Amino acid sequence: MERRKMAAGKQKYYLTTPIYYTNGLPHIGHTYSTIVCDTIRRYKRMRGYDVVLTTGTDEHGINVERSAKQAGIAESEFVAKMAAQWKALWDELGVQGDEFIRTTDLKHAHTVQWLFKLCRENGYVYPGHYTGQYCIYDNAYVDVKPGENCPDCGRPTETVTEPNYFFKLSAFQKPLLDFYAKNPDFIQPEARRNEVLSFVEGELRDLSITRTTVRWGIPVPGEEPHVFYVWFDALTAYLSAVGGPQYEKVGYWPADLHLVGKEIIRFHAVYWPAFLMAAGLPIPKQIWAHGWLLMDSAKMSKSLGNVVRPRPIVRVLGMDALRYYLLRETVFGQDGNFSYDALVQRYNSDLANGLGNLASRTAAMIEKNCGGRIPKASEKLAQDDELAKIAQATIGDVLEEYEALGFSRALEAIWALIAATDKYLTSGHPWSLGESEADQKRRGTILWTTAQVLRVVTVLTHPVLPESTAKVWALLGETGALGAVDLDGLAWGQLAPGAALGKSQALFPRIEKADAIERMEAMEKEAQNAPSPVAATTPAAAPAAAGAAAAPAAPAPAEKIGIEDFAKVEMRVGQIKTAERIVGADKLLKLTVDIGTEIRQICAGIAQFYEPEKLIGRKVAVVVNLAPRKLRGVESNGMIVAASVGPEGRPVLAGFPDEDVEIGARLK
Repeated sequence: MERRKMAAGKQKYYLTTPIYYTNGLPHIGHTYSTIVCDTIRRYKRMRGYDVVLTTGTDEHGINVERSAKQAGIAESEFVAKMAAQWKALWDELGVQGDEFIRTTDLKHAHTVQWLFKLCRENGYVYPGHYTGQYCIYDNAYVDVKPGENCPDCGRPTETVTEPNYFFKLSAFQKPLLDFYAKNPDFIQPEARRNEVLSFVEGELRDLSITRTTVRWGIPVPGEEPHVFYVWFDALTAYLSAVGGPQYEKVGYWPADLHLVGKEIIRFHAVYWPAFLMAAGLPIPKQIWAHGWLLMDSAKMSKSLGNVVRPRPIVRVLGMDALRYYLLRETVFGQDGNFSYDALVQRYNSDLANGLGNLASRTAAMIEKNCGGRIPKASEKLAQDDELAKIAQATIGDVLEEYEALGFSRALEAIWALIAATDKYLTSGHPWSLGESEADQKRRGTILWTTAQVLRVVTVLTHPVLPESTAKVWALLGETGALGAVDLDGLAWGQLAPGAALGKSQALFPRIEKADAIERMEAMEKEAQNAPSPVAATTPAAAPAAAGAAAAPAAPAPAEKIGIEDFAKVEMRVGQIKTAERIVGADKLLKLTVDIGTEIRQICAGIAQFYEPEKLIGRKVAVVVNLAPRKLRGVESNGMIVAASVGPEGRPVLAGFPDEDVEIGARLK
């Protein structure tokens, strides 16, 4: 985060989504967490804070190894594609993340290694051995008892012991309990706080924080083949996103809010503060654990086959409809139930008949009766003042609820104001007033009052409905960014008379419920049956590239290609000029290769099998017409060709040992 520093004169607010595991694609549960954080970010910015929102992807571990192998691509390519899928969805949902951290980022590796060093120097890390049940068929530890079968493949497991490093979590029982007592709001809601207290008051066992049987992870410096394991790696992403070792210079740490699902509260409220205490670093200010979105009273999961994806909803009803439903339907902190029926019902009743109808009818009447300009308010009646009082009180109520993360109640208050305005319009019936001077003045007052309500509603709703409220803002003739409006300065009567309305835009056209549900369910079924977007895109029979992976691709039937396809691949003889290891990437070497016409920088995944100094001067086959890409932050302009040998996929470089081949010669 070297590019960002705290804004002078503003109070900082740093919040995070969970760091999502890339073993699967995002579903609506992940979407809920992220939309909540985006709403908080927008709200806090409108309150004048210098806000940073971090989201990202957790990309290491045995499950990623296995998923990449199943997809037939290298781990690095697999996680890059998965991260792109997550980022694309958040963009589609209007999420304004400031930092997207990947645990394969070099700056993250440096932060994890730095945190480990601090904990170790302070005496809270020690070497030991981890014992657990291991599936030799899946090459993974599994959470079963001795004698039980693997939950994935159903075959017998073995009890295996491996060397690793332990973190002294047992030393932090009293420090944690003291911290919770001094900071009673640290864990929210209260039910989750009680759950954590009960866990810590029991016996805290030391944690295994490294593995030697996992390849795909951040290496422990000087302790190869140890790699960091799960939570010590993933949790540290919150810190690496805002400066890591340079956090004081950047200025956003500690986090003001970690927002997580309730199933991972223990890791965030126990392990993470203990790691930070051990390192002597500041502790986050609050951990908020929300509930689950249930489908048919069960938590959504791939294994149950009840996952709902957000894209079908967005493409049928729009981005704001999904955002509104998730925040209005579920009281934050509690479990909520998802149903397509309730979703469409909310869309039609609250958005189409509520906000959308108020905006369109107000604009239409001002256009027809006032020349498209905000009218003046003449003599006011009691009902005019009463609606103004309701609106002013709603501003205070909504800000109070937003501050307490009471999104559902905040939206309930806003829609109560919309309902009061509809009733006000019905009783005033400006459409039936005549053309006398008195009637025109009364109509003008009613429409001025209604337009003022619409402005208040638009500003208050913007954190939840950024797309549609921007349209209403333009419709009201307001200039400047809606997100820059000062919520603390929001008050009644700020829409100036005489201002011209903007162009009317469709907001929430009513939709037939059965048709909408049928379309969304069909799109969801199609998505479930679609091929993986991260599968290999090249034939498995093509030559393996050393820059791609050290593990073998999953076998697939060879595909016949024409000579014209092969001719597109330009391979030339190159000679390695320099070779060096890449810090934080134990599998990659950075090479400079002479290909006859120029010297290229190429990254190759051969560091575990070739010593850098022994490669200098060696002639190799190079694919030279690949688009450049970055591996662990280092640009690679080409690909070294290698065979994939043995069950572990050991790369063996293709070369020219027996003949004097000219550098730059083309392979045909």
